[in-house]
Amino acid sequence: MKPGIHPAYRPVVFRDKAGQFAILTRSTMTSEKTIEWEDGHTYPVVDVEISSASHPFYTGTARVLDTAGRVERFERRYGRDGGRR
Repeated sequence: MKPGIHPAYRPVVFRDKAGQFAILTRSTMTSEKTIEWEDGHTYPVVDVEISSASHPFYTGTARVLDTAGRVERFERRYGRDGGRR
């Protein structure tokens, strides 16, 4: 790697505002805001809109679409051959 051209890779806290969830990891992202973590150290904090704590797929609140009903409705409306006559 060429020295001096890569951003600093350091510990950063990512905080989900919707889910009240935070995780300490390493990243090249920067932020002016800081937070004191459980270990007593202060880290930059990056606020994110959604994470696994608030995403509908991971929380189990996602809705499943009835694709079979849509296919049947299409076939009733346009016929089995898709309108090729």
